[in-house]
Amino acid sequence: MKVYTRRFNLYLVLATALALLCGCQTDKKKENLAALRVHLQANPNDAGAIQTVSVLRSTPVSVTITHDPILSEANILTAKVIDTPGGFAVEVHFDESGSLMLEQYSAANPGRHFVIFGQWGDKLVNGRWLAAPLITRRISTGVLAFTPDISRDEANQLVLGLNNAAAKAHKSVFKT
Repeated sequence: MKVYTRRFNLYLVLATALALLCGCQTDKKKENLAALRVHLQANPNDAGAIQTVSVLRSTPVSVTITHDPILSEANILTAKVIDTPGGFAVEVHFDESGSLMLEQYSAANPGRHFVIFGQWGDKLVNGRWLAAPLITRRISTGVLAFTPDISRDEANQLVLGLNNAAAKAHKSVFKT
C-alpha cells in the first residue's frame, strides 16, 4: 500500500490556509457597553461627599446628590425600553443585592429623588444625567422604571449596552 504523505501534507496546508482566509472574516464589532449610576438626593446642608448636578436639558433642575452611587451597572440583571402613554421609559431589573439596596434606600428616603446618570456609545463618550424620579414608596420588586431625558434611539443604545454589560458581569461571576 502506497501512502502519499507529500500530497496529504499539501492538502492539509491548503485547507488550513483556506480556512484562515475565509473562515476568519467575521466582523468583530466592538460590543456596545453602557454604564448606569443611581445616586440618592442629599441634603445640601450635609457635610461630606456631596455634589450638585443639573438634571434635564430643556428645563434644568439642580439637585444635590451623594457623590458615591448606591447602584450601578454591576447590579443590573436586565434592562428594557417600555412603552408608556406619554412615550417611553427605561425599566431596569436589579440582581439580589441591587434589589435589597433599592428596597432599603427607597424605604428610608420617601420624598427624596433617585438621580440617574447614564453613559453609552463608543468608549462611553455619550453620558449625562438622565432622570430624577421621586421616591414615593418602598420598591421591593427590584425594578426601577424611569422616563429618561434622551431620545428613543439613545434609550435603545443605553439598554443594549446595559444588557451587554450585565451579561459580561454575570458571565464572569459564574466562571469563578
